[in-house]
Amino acid sequence: MSHDHNHKIGNYNHAFAIGVMLNLLFVAVEITAGFFADSLALIADAGHNMSDVVSLLLAWGASVLATKAATEKRTYGFRKATVMASLASSILLLVALGSIVWEAIGRFVHPEPVEGFTVIVVAAIGVAVNGVTALLFVKGQSHDLNVRGAFLHMAADAGVSLGVVVAGILMLLKGWLWVDAMVTLVIVAVIFVGTWNLLRDSVNYAMDAVPKNMDIASIKQYLMHLDKVSCIHDLHVWPMSTSEVALTVHIVVDDTQVDNKFLSEIQEHLHDHFDIEHATIQIETSTMANQCMLDKHHCV
Repeated sequence: MSHDHNHKIGNYNHAFAIGVMLNLLFVAVEITAGFFADSLALIADAGHNMSDVVSLLLAWGASVLATKAATEKRTYGFRKATVMASLASSILLLVALGSIVWEAIGRFVHPEPVEGFTVIVVAAIGVAVNGVTALLFVKGQSHDLNVRGAFLHMAADAGVSLGVVVAGILMLLKGWLWVDAMVTLVIVAVIFVGTWNLLRDSVNYAMDAVPKNMDIASIKQYLMHLDKVSCIHDLHVWPMSTSEVALTVHIVVDDTQVDNKFLSEIQEHLHDHFDIEHATIQIETSTMANQCMLDKHHCV
């Protein structure tokens, strides 16, 4: 069996490029439609969608930086940029959701009808543009926080635009002015859950916490049940980026004749079964284990 140990920084350059292009075109459409329809709401929403372009560029830039080679000053390269981008993206999205909620509350107090059929049509275009852009990232968002941030931004805008379409049609047909704010708040509540999870995971990654999909207990069990291994200590698992995980551990062995094959088999197993890209393993013999300055709590 062959094993691929290339650092798996996902390449979403085409997805980001298409997303930025589509959203810039949509911003131009909104500004044009807002000018001819004399709709301040459309022009204001164009500004909001421009912030999405900025978010996409932020995530794209971090993704590109993550592929840069390591240097003597940055021995892990710029991989952590993806974590910082996902953190910034979650904060920006929460701010955007807060502004939408504020506007929705204002509509409850002073309900206003949607400004004509043009607004509904443009919102429908927004559903298509943001929906297609979100689909570009739907596969990668399950295992990459940076990509998840881009996905949530696009999904959020698609949801809000869909709410405008539904609310607009209901107001035109039924005259229910309150439905606009109600639909908006429901959509924001759904999006908030995903955004809060993104923020929580981003903060954990920034603090080098163990990624939530990592099973530390199973890793310990695997290492402890290896032949020749009596115990382990100083085990650390942390995210190098939003898609790569590193591990360091001291392994105490009874047999002093441990070869490179033993180490490579461990690394292969950690890579194939736990998705750990960087595994650094220090071998210690039973006679020297107590002398290790990092074994402060003895063997686990």
